[in-house]
Amino acid sequence: MITVRELGAFTAVGTAATGVHLGVVAGGVPFGVPPLLANVLGFCVSFTVAFVGHARWSFPIERKSFGLALRRFAAVSLLTFGLNEVCYAGALRWTELDYRVALFAVILSLAGLKLLVSKHWAFALD
Repeated sequence: MITVRELGAFTAVGTAATGVHLGVVAGGVPFGVPPLLANVLGFCVSFTVAFVGHARWSFPIERKSFGLALRRFAAVSLLTFGLNEVCYAGALRWTELDYRVALFAVILSLAGLKLLVSKHWAFALD
């Protein structure tokens, strides 16, 4: 079960990471970086924000568990990012949404999956 505190912390950390992700994309595209490549760059930059925030506040871990949590969260993040990139490519191709709106919608649609897998596997280290 997800507690209210965990949900609030996950939302706050996720919002910060999403802001970084979207900022990188919105900053790169006007300079000629293709949206799908900018999405990869945004993911790479926002990964650190997300991991540190979730490991410290959403689902606090002990220092000794850092490596395992990092590997698990990386696996979760790469899986959900793969889904993100496929969905984002589809949204860019088959809709007329602005690239920023399309990316935000994709990130938001995958947040619940990432919450559940992060809580019950990536940071479940006991």
